[in-house]
Amino acid sequence: MVHLKEKKHLFFDLDNTLWDFETNSTAALSQLFDHYQLREKLGTSLEEFLRIYYQNNLQLWQQLSRREITKTQLRHKRFDQTFRTFGHVTETEYISFSEDYLQLAPRGTALLKDCKSTLTYLQKKYQLHLITNGFAETQHIKLDTCGLRPFFKGIIISDEHRYLKPEPEIFRIAEDLAGAEASDCVMIGDSLENDINGAKNAGWEAVYFSPSDRSFSGHCISALSELLMIF
Repeated sequence: MVHLKEKKHLFFDLDNTLWDFETNSTAALSQLFDHYQLREKLGTSLEEFLRIYYQNNLQLWQQLSRREITKTQLRHKRFDQTFRTFGHVTETEYISFSEDYLQLAPRGTALLKDCKSTLTYLQKKYQLHLITNGFAETQHIKLDTCGLRPFFKGIIISDEHRYLKPEPEIFRIAEDLAGAEASDCVMIGDSLENDINGAKNAGWEAVYFSPSDRSFSGHCISALSELLMIF
């Protein structure tokens, strides 16, 4: 991994790489679950509601990255499908729930362990950038609420461009905006498909952030602080 020290540009994913999506999302969903009295209306526990929601959400984000659905469809379906699983089909309620979630969740302030200290160290040696597939309006809120924006020279949100990770075009856009060559770039993220394979197909190096899966044969970390040993 020593050769990675010679790179000039480090590109980070946001959700589940820096911003603790699960913690922040679960806090928002728990609050709304109680506010909308879903235990009584859906006849289920918070734990089961979260399990079904996260299952649906993951599948829909995968479909979005493959261009099988649109952003609007993802927003519509993830709560529609979840509510319908429990036999609750009141459209106005799940739409209201979704809108409240989009306002509440991005304002969560939980970051992955050692996030800011790691970025502070790396910022002294490299140009740092962000590439995320999230919705533009929510990603900007996250960056500002958590104080992450100052760490990055460039912020590339796919929603503001025509392309998504893992499409090579989004990596070409990132290079152009950074004034970088592919050989100077490293992608750091938690998605094998979007971050790691996408970066490698674009000619970049990549570091897979996986707290639980250490079977990956390439550059892999289980904690952000491990980047200090790589770079």
